[in-house]
Amino acid sequence: MKFKQFGLVLAVFIAINSIAQEKKYKLHTVAFYNFENLFDTIKGPNYDEEYLPVKGWTSKNYNKKLDNLARVISELGTSDVQKSAPTIIGTCEIENRGVLEDLVRNPKIKDLGYQIVHFDSPDKRGIDVGFLYQPKHFTPTSYTNIPLYITSDMLDSKKGKAEETNEADDDHAKAEGKSKRVYTRDQLLVTGLLDGEEISFIVNHWPSRSGGEKRSSPYREAAGKLNRKIIDSLYAINPNANIITMGDLNDDPVNKSVKKEIGTVANKEDIKPFGMYNPMEKMYKNGEGTLGYRDAWNLFDQIMLSEPLVRKEKYEKKEFTTWTYWKAGRFIKPYLIQNEGPWKGYPKRNSNGVPGYSDHFPVYVYLIKEYK
Repeated sequence: MKFKQFGLVLAVFIAINSIAQEKKYKLHTVAFYNFENLFDTIKGPNYDEEYLPVKGWTSKNYNKKLDNLARVISELGTSDVQKSAPTIIGTCEIENRGVLEDLVRNPKIKDLGYQIVHFDSPDKRGIDVGFLYQPKHFTPTSYTNIPLYITSDMLDSKKGKAEETNEADDDHAKAEGKSKRVYTRDQLLVTGLLDGEEISFIVNHWPSRSGGEKRSSPYREAAGKLNRKIIDSLYAINPNANIITMGDLNDDPVNKSVKKEIGTVANKEDIKPFGMYNPMEKMYKNGEGTLGYRDAWNLFDQIMLSEPLVRKEKYEKKEFTTWTYWKAGRFIKPYLIQNEGPWKGYPKRNSNGVPGYSDHFPVYVYLIKEYK
């Protein structure tokens, strides 16, 4: 899509959000989508026994899964005012870089030219996080993976808190026969230029609720602390840093790992310098979710934004000369919903070896910026 196709004229913004005085805007979509066990058919070094031809996961099934995901990506966040697929996509539950390479070559999205940022993580399930971007709009300047060190004794209720450890501590603990490291996904940090303006993205897939929500909470609290540490490091370099952190957090917007450890607010009007705004909190309180479990909805898939992206003065003065948050949403189409069986009404997931889309609905935010 050509550059000026992102422009939004006055009439559109008056009808949609009552902002603008004969100005034109660039519009980009930033999305997050859990790909739900995107595994190829080749036996790898990690846990992938369920996704091999001997278990019924054939090349036909794999290619169908890729085709399903590519369809979603091609339509994700599109609307009357946004005709293009996401410029940025954070993702998780991918086996390796190869599956992302296969995905971006799919005919449905090949012409978008998505490029990849990926690191192998030490997760015991053999799944990673990843980052896709359209290079005609986003140019990475740096990227790194930040490991989350959590240990088994964090679940000891007598300790009552989660602490970060390092590899040396882990080796020492093993030698002493004490707690051991629990291997999980890294947090992926990508900084670059979005149409010339710097912005940083953090992609997350926090530890699951296996063993129970309360008992496993210290793991996610540690993930929240690490995430906040990354955010603070970016703010320390630039107090006006544009930061978006997103992912499957395995917690809802109101849980401690998000509200306390990251320090999010539900209303952008309440944000303070160095704060983080979570538009998904209001959605959650309105009963919206991205995955269902035991007849209840959770909103684990979240996108949060730093204060400069929602700065009050921008909205008050209606001046959007730097990237600014516009709105957030879930992407839900009828074909993404299971219409029969025990999972009726939930996201259309993989089932009995038959490839679906995902057991999560994707989420997105729009960023706008004035151009002349």
